[in-house]
Amino acid sequence: MSSIDPLARAALGHHLGFDPAAFRWEGVEEETYKRGLRDERGFGWRGVTRHTLTDPSAVPGAFETRYFEFEPAGYSSLEKHRHVHFIVVLRGSGRALIGDRVHEISPFDALHVPPLTPHRWLNAGAEPFGFLCTVERERDRPGPLDDEEWDRLRSDPGTAPYVF
Repeated sequence: MSSIDPLARAALGHHLGFDPAAFRWEGVEEETYKRGLRDERGFGWRGVTRHTLTDPSAVPGAFETRYFEFEPAGYSSLEKHRHVHFIVVLRGSGRALIGDRVHEISPFDALHVPPLTPHRWLNAGAEPFGFLCTVERERDRPGPLDDEEWDRLRSDPGTAPYVF
């Protein structure tokens, strides 16, 4: 199919087979969660992989769908950005810090993260935790929380354990 014009290829549709034993999509490479390390507070992360399911040459559109998987005790960076997230949990159990609330999440729960809302994802169980995440294909880069946001979340007993 590689000799077909990308627009014609996209018009044919795109199928990704799924291997339930491996919990992976065929032909989708596992990637590092974040490229490069950043020194800003909150940007540490552990045990997370990213799998991009929507290749722009096969799935035209203004969106990108990724699958993130967290090993036990894994967590994402604490960040905010102008673009919106919409996630659907597929496996395991996790916690999501979104703004000033912590959500317990499990398979088929869906969450919306509004623009410029501080957020962090954590695996809360002994098994892998994974979710689909749809975002705009062209988007801004994540940024750190400002001092006021950081201090507010650190001073709240409900959110403080997620601010590090």
